[in-house]
Amino acid sequence: MADRLVCRECHRVQESVETDSCQSCGSTSLTEDWAGYVVITHPEESEIAAEMGVTEPGQYALKVR
Repeated sequence: MADRLVCRECHRVQESVETDSCQSCGSTSLTEDWAGYVVITHPEESEIAAEMGVTEPGQYALKVR
């Protein structure tokens, strides 16, 4: 998991580290400095997704530095 990148803007964990931009929001601000993650499968029913502002299913970092 340490080799995965996370978007500083939307906190989405990137499945492929071969690209230099976020697959979700397009931001180029990616980092390896993050901690914890949550898997959101049904964002429309999730209180955590609402709190994080997540609208798409996926893996999201809880803390991004």
